[in-house]
Amino acid sequence: MSDTTDTVGVAGDRIRSIIERIERLDEEIKDLMETKKEIFGEAKGEGLDVKVLKEILKLRKQDKDERDEQETLLDLYLRAMDAPTPAPIAQAA
Repeated sequence: MSDTTDTVGVAGDRIRSIIERIERLDEEIKDLMETKKEIFGEAKGEGLDVKVLKEILKLRKQDKDERDEQETLLDLYLRAMDAPTPAPIAQAA
């Protein structure tokens, strides 16, 4: 057995390699998130509504059928909320 293998047979060098790769990815993700934040700040500085931009991004990730179904349900629910509530039927005593 080599000196890079611990008592349970796991290669320490392999574990270290995996951990370091994950740490590099975490750092890249952090950098990308910071860049994304800067872009939203730029958009806001130009008078754009960031909340609306985020909604557009969310919608673009959906396929057309899924988006159409969601829009149909949204419209249906909004109309249902605006509909007058039926008066309760009086019960005979």
